[in-house]
Amino acid sequence: MVKENLYEPFSIVYKTLDECPKFEHKHNFFELVYIISGTGQQCINKNSFAYKPGHMFLITPDDCHAFNIETTTEFFFLRFNDIYLKNGGLHHENIQRLEYILHNANHQPGCILKNQPDKRLVAPMVEAIIREYENKDLYNKELVQQLVNTLIIVVARNIARYLPEQVNMGTEERAMDILQYIQNNIYYPEKLKAESISKKFGISEAYLGKYFKRHAAETLQQYITNYKTKLIEHRLQFSDKRLNEIAAEFGFTDESHFNKFFKKQRVSSPKEFRRMVRVGSLVQ
Repeated sequence: MVKENLYEPFSIVYKTLDECPKFEHKHNFFELVYIISGTGQQCINKNSFAYKPGHMFLITPDDCHAFNIETTTEFFFLRFNDIYLKNGGLHHENIQRLEYILHNANHQPGCILKNQPDKRLVAPMVEAIIREYENKDLYNKELVQQLVNTLIIVVARNIARYLPEQVNMGTEERAMDILQYIQNNIYYPEKLKAESISKKFGISEAYLGKYFKRHAAETLQQYITNYKTKLIEHRLQFSDKRLNEIAAEFGFTDESHFNKFFKKQRVSSPKEFRRMVRVGSLVQ
Protein backbone atom coordinates (compact mmCIF):
# COMPACT_ATOMS: atom_id res chain seq x y z
CA MET A 1 0.00 0.00 0.00
CA VAL A 2 1.22 3.50 -0.87
CA LYS A 3 2.42 5.51 2.15
CA GLU A 4 3.08 9.21 1.64
CA ASN A 5 5.61 11.41 3.43
CA LEU A 6 5.56 15.16 4.04
CA TYR A 7 8.90 16.93 3.53
CA GLU A 8 7.89 20.30 4.98
CA PRO A 9 6.19 21.34 8.25
CA PHE A 10 2.87 21.94 6.49
CA SER A 11 1.45 22.18 2.98
CA ILE A 12 -1.76 23.50 1.47
CA VAL A 13 -3.44 22.04 -1.61
CA TYR A 14 -6.63 23.26 -3.30
CA LYS A 15 -8.02 20.97 -6.03
CA THR A 16 -11.16 20.43 -8.07
CA LEU A 17 -11.50 16.74 -8.97
CA ASP A 18 -13.90 14.53 -10.90
CA GLU A 19 -12.28 11.36 -9.62
CA CYS A 20 -9.85 10.53 -6.85
CA PRO A 21 -6.32 10.16 -8.29
CA LYS A 22 -5.25 7.78 -5.49
CA PHE A 23 -6.45 4.41 -4.29
CA GLU A 24 -6.45 3.62 -0.58
CA HIS A 25 -3.25 4.93 0.95
CA LYS A 26 -1.66 6.02 4.23
CA HIS A 27 0.31 9.04 5.45
CA ASN A 28 3.11 9.73 7.91
CA PHE A 29 1.42 13.05 8.74
CA PHE A 30 -1.94 14.62 9.62
CA GLU A 31 -4.27 15.78 6.87
CA LEU A 32 -7.33 18.00 7.22
CA VAL A 33 -9.70 17.72 4.27
CA TYR A 34 -12.47 20.31 3.81
CA ILE A 35 -15.24 19.87 1.22
CA ILE A 36 -15.96 23.20 -0.47
CA SER A 37 -18.41 21.75 -3.00
CA GLY A 38 -19.41 18.37 -4.41
CA THR A 39 -20.56 15.01 -3.07
CA GLY A 40 -19.20 11.50 -2.69
CA GLN A 41 -17.96 8.99 -0.13
CA GLN A 42 -15.12 9.30 2.34
CA CYS A 43 -13.55 5.87 2.92
CA ILE A 44 -11.40 5.40 6.01
CA ASN A 45 -10.20 2.18 7.62
CA LYS A 46 -12.67 0.11 5.55
CA ASN A 47 -15.69 2.27 6.51
CA SER A 48 -17.42 4.95 4.45
CA PHE A 49 -19.33 8.19 4.98
CA ALA A 50 -21.30 10.33 2.51
CA TYR A 51 -19.64 13.75 2.26
CA LYS A 52 -21.12 17.08 1.17
CA PRO A 53 -20.10 20.79 1.25
CA GLY A 54 -19.05 21.96 4.71
CA HIS A 55 -17.75 18.61 5.91
CA MET A 56 -14.23 18.40 7.29
CA PHE A 57 -12.24 15.23 7.92
CA LEU A 58 -9.07 14.54 9.90
CA ILE A 59 -6.80 11.81 8.54
CA THR A 60 -4.27 10.78 11.18
CA PRO A 61 -0.95 9.00 10.58
CA ASP A 62 -1.52 5.38 9.50
CA ASP A 63 -5.23 5.80 8.73
CA CYS A 64 -6.03 4.02 5.46
CA HIS A 65 -8.26 6.23 3.33
CA ALA A 66 -9.54 7.34 -0.08
CA PHE A 67 -12.40 9.39 -1.57
CA ASN A 68 -14.99 8.09 -4.02
CA ILE A 69 -16.14 11.17 -5.91
CA GLU A 70 -19.76 11.19 -7.16
CA THR A 71 -20.06 14.81 -8.33
CA THR A 72 -17.21 17.21 -9.15
CA THR A 73 -15.65 18.14 -5.80
CA GLU A 74 -13.58 21.11 -4.63
CA PHE A 75 -11.16 19.89 -1.93
CA PHE A 76 -9.03 21.89 0.49
CA PHE A 77 -6.15 19.84 1.97
CA LEU A 78 -4.03 21.01 4.90
CA ARG A 79 -1.18 18.63 5.66
CA PHE A 80 1.00 18.99 8.74
CA ASN A 81 3.19 16.87 11.00
CA ASP A 82 4.34 16.67 14.62
CA ILE A 83 7.28 18.91 13.79
CA TYR A 84 4.89 21.69 12.82
CA LEU A 85 2.90 21.26 16.05
CA LYS A 86 6.12 21.77 18.03
CA ASN A 87 7.58 24.60 15.95
CA GLY A 88 4.62 26.30 14.30
CA GLY A 89 4.11 29.10 16.77
CA LEU A 90 1.56 27.33 18.96
CA HIS A 91 1.71 28.15 22.67
CA HIS A 92 4.22 25.78 24.29
CA GLU A 93 2.02 24.60 27.17
CA ASN A 94 -0.76 23.61 24.72
CA ILE A 95 1.38 21.47 22.40
CA GLN A 96 1.33 18.22 24.40
CA ARG A 97 -2.43 18.48 24.89
CA LEU A 98 -2.92 19.21 21.19
CA GLU A 99 -0.77 16.24 20.13
CA TYR A 100 -2.72 13.96 22.46
CA ILE A 101 -6.08 15.12 21.09
CA LEU A 102 -5.07 14.74 17.43
CA HIS A 103 -3.39 11.37 17.90
CA ASN A 104 -6.42 10.05 19.80
CA ALA A 105 -9.07 11.03 17.27
CA ASN A 106 -11.40 8.09 16.77
CA HIS A 107 -10.15 7.03 13.29
CA GLN A 108 -13.75 6.68 12.10
CA PRO A 109 -15.62 8.18 9.14
CA GLY A 110 -17.62 11.36 9.49
CA CYS A 111 -17.32 15.12 9.77
CA ILE A 112 -15.21 16.17 12.75
CA LEU A 113 -16.95 19.53 13.11
CA LYS A 114 -19.65 18.76 15.67
CA ASN A 115 -20.09 22.30 16.96
CA GLN A 116 -22.35 24.37 14.66
CA PRO A 117 -20.70 27.76 15.42
CA ASP A 118 -17.33 26.20 14.52
CA LYS A 119 -18.75 25.00 11.19
CA ARG A 120 -19.66 28.60 10.37
CA LEU A 121 -16.20 29.73 11.50
CA VAL A 122 -14.26 27.22 9.40
CA ALA A 123 -15.70 28.07 5.96
CA PRO A 124 -14.43 31.69 5.78
CA MET A 125 -11.16 30.60 7.40
CA VAL A 126 -10.53 28.05 4.63
CA GLU A 127 -11.41 30.68 2.01
CA ALA A 128 -8.94 33.12 3.61
CA ILE A 129 -6.13 30.52 3.68
CA ILE A 130 -6.66 29.69 -0.01
CA ARG A 131 -6.79 33.38 -0.94
CA GLU A 132 -3.65 34.28 0.98
CA TYR A 133 -1.80 31.18 -0.17
CA GLU A 134 -2.51 31.95 -3.84
CA ASN A 135 -2.10 35.75 -3.80
CA LYS A 136 1.33 35.93 -2.06
CA ASP A 137 0.58 39.36 -0.60
CA LEU A 138 2.56 41.31 2.04
CA TYR A 139 2.99 39.33 5.30
CA ASN A 140 1.41 36.42 3.45
CA LYS A 141 3.41 33.66 5.17
CA GLU A 142 2.81 35.01 8.64
CA LEU A 143 -0.93 35.38 8.07
CA VAL A 144 -1.28 31.90 6.56
CA GLN A 145 0.55 30.39 9.54
CA GLN A 146 -1.74 32.15 12.01
CA LEU A 147 -4.82 30.95 10.12
CA VAL A 148 -3.45 27.40 9.96
CA ASN A 149 -2.80 27.41 13.73
CA THR A 150 -6.32 28.67 14.41
CA LEU A 151 -7.85 26.02 12.16
CA ILE A 152 -5.91 23.23 13.91
CA ILE A 153 -7.06 24.49 17.32
CA VAL A 154 -10.71 24.67 16.19
CA VAL A 155 -10.44 21.07 14.95
CA ALA A 156 -8.80 19.94 18.21
CA ARG A 157 -11.60 21.58 20.19
CA ASN A 158 -14.21 19.60 18.26
CA ILE A 159 -12.33 16.32 18.70
CA ALA A 160 -11.78 16.95 22.41
CA ARG A 161 -15.55 17.12 22.96
CA TYR A 162 -15.76 13.42 22.08
CA LEU A 163 -12.69 12.09 23.83
CA PRO A 164 -13.43 10.13 27.02
CA GLU A 165 -14.40 12.86 29.49
CA GLN A 166 -12.63 11.20 32.36
CA VAL A 167 -9.16 11.28 30.78
CA ASN A 168 -6.97 13.89 32.37
CA MET A 169 -5.16 15.77 29.58
CA GLY A 170 -2.40 16.62 32.00
CA THR A 171 -1.67 12.99 32.75
CA GLU A 172 1.94 11.86 32.68
CA GLU A 173 3.50 10.47 29.51
CA ARG A 174 3.44 6.78 30.48
CA ALA A 175 -0.30 6.92 31.24
CA MET A 176 -0.96 8.43 27.81
CA ASP A 177 1.20 5.71 26.24
CA ILE A 178 -0.98 3.08 27.92
CA LEU A 179 -4.13 4.73 26.55
CA GLN A 180 -2.64 4.77 23.05
CA TYR A 181 -1.53 1.13 23.40
CA ILE A 182 -5.10 0.12 24.33
CA GLN A 183 -6.54 1.97 21.34
CA ASN A 184 -3.99 0.46 18.96
CA ASN A 185 -4.69 -3.07 20.21
CA ILE A 186 -8.43 -2.91 20.82
CA TYR A 187 -8.95 -5.70 18.25
CA TYR A 188 -6.62 -8.10 20.11
CA PRO A 189 -8.13 -9.16 23.50
CA GLU A 190 -5.00 -11.09 24.49
CA LYS A 191 -2.89 -7.91 24.32
CA LEU A 192 -5.38 -6.05 26.55
CA LYS A 193 -5.10 -8.37 29.53
CA ALA A 194 -3.65 -6.72 32.63
CA GLU A 195 -0.74 -9.18 32.53
CA SER A 196 0.22 -8.15 28.97
CA ILE A 197 -0.06 -4.41 29.69
CA SER A 198 1.96 -4.78 32.89
CA LYS A 199 4.81 -6.48 31.04
CA LYS A 200 4.68 -3.98 28.19
CA PHE A 201 5.01 -0.93 30.46
CA GLY A 202 7.01 -2.33 33.36
CA ILE A 203 4.26 -1.84 35.95
CA SER A 204 3.35 -4.60 38.38
CA GLU A 205 -0.04 -6.14 37.72
CA ALA A 206 -1.10 -5.41 41.29
CA TYR A 207 -0.33 -1.68 40.86
CA LEU A 208 -1.55 -1.24 37.27
CA GLY A 209 -5.24 -0.97 38.19
CA LYS A 210 -4.65 1.77 40.77
CA TYR A 211 -2.25 3.62 38.46
CA PHE A 212 -4.67 3.58 35.53
CA LYS A 213 -7.71 4.62 37.58
CA ARG A 214 -5.79 7.53 39.12
CA HIS A 215 -5.06 8.97 35.67
CA ALA A 216 -8.23 8.01 33.78
CA ALA A 217 -10.80 8.13 36.61
CA GLU A 218 -12.19 4.75 35.54
CA THR A 219 -10.92 1.20 35.77
CA LEU A 220 -8.81 -0.35 33.04
CA GLN A 221 -11.62 -2.74 32.12
CA GLN A 222 -14.20 0.07 32.02
CA TYR A 223 -12.02 2.08 29.65
CA ILE A 224 -11.42 -0.90 27.33
CA THR A 225 -15.14 -1.78 27.34
CA ASN A 226 -16.28 1.80 26.66
CA TYR A 227 -13.75 2.34 23.88
CA LYS A 228 -14.59 -0.98 22.21
CA THR A 229 -18.32 -0.24 22.43
CA LYS A 230 -17.89 3.15 20.73
CA LEU A 231 -15.94 1.55 17.88
CA ILE A 232 -18.58 -1.15 17.46
CA GLU A 233 -21.29 1.53 17.33
CA HIS A 234 -19.42 3.19 14.46
CA ARG A 235 -19.15 -0.14 12.64
CA LEU A 236 -22.88 -0.73 13.02
CA GLN A 237 -23.77 2.76 11.87
CA PHE A 238 -21.31 3.40 9.06
CA SER A 239 -20.25 0.01 7.67
CA ASP A 240 -22.08 -2.77 5.85
CA LYS A 241 -20.20 -5.51 7.67
CA ARG A 242 -22.29 -8.45 8.84
CA LEU A 243 -22.60 -8.96 12.60
CA ASN A 244 -20.44 -12.07 12.55
CA GLU A 245 -17.72 -10.10 10.72
CA ILE A 246 -17.77 -7.35 13.35
CA ALA A 247 -17.68 -9.99 16.10
CA ALA A 248 -14.60 -11.60 14.52
CA GLU A 249 -12.91 -8.22 14.00
CA PHE A 250 -13.07 -7.44 17.73
CA GLY A 251 -11.97 -10.89 18.85
CA PHE A 252 -15.27 -12.25 20.16
CA THR A 253 -15.45 -16.04 20.24
CA ASP A 254 -18.76 -16.04 18.35
CA GLU A 255 -21.74 -13.85 17.44
CA SER A 256 -23.62 -14.91 20.59
CA HIS A 257 -20.77 -13.60 22.79
CA PHE A 258 -20.72 -10.38 20.74
CA ASN A 259 -24.50 -9.90 21.17
CA LYS A 260 -24.28 -10.48 24.91
CA PHE A 261 -21.42 -7.95 25.28
CA PHE A 262 -23.13 -5.21 23.27
CA LYS A 263 -26.55 -5.69 24.85
CA LYS A 264 -25.00 -5.37 28.30
CA GLN A 265 -23.52 -1.98 27.35
CA ARG A 266 -26.35 -0.53 25.24
CA VAL A 267 -29.48 -2.56 26.25
CA SER A 268 -30.41 -3.08 22.59
CA SER A 269 -28.85 -5.85 20.50
CA PRO A 270 -26.37 -4.92 17.71
CA LYS A 271 -29.06 -5.65 15.11
CA GLU A 272 -31.60 -3.41 16.87
CA PHE A 273 -29.02 -0.65 17.34
CA ARG A 274 -28.09 -0.69 13.64
CA ARG A 275 -31.75 -0.48 12.62
CA MET A 276 -32.44 2.43 15.01
CA VAL A 277 -29.44 4.56 13.98
CA ARG A 278 -30.08 4.02 10.27
CA VAL A 279 -33.75 4.91 10.59
CA GLY A 280 -32.66 7.99 12.54
CA SER A 281 -30.23 8.98 9.77
CA LEU A 282 -32.98 8.70 7.16
CA VAL A 283 -35.28 10.90 9.23
CA GLN A 284 -32.57 13.57 9.54
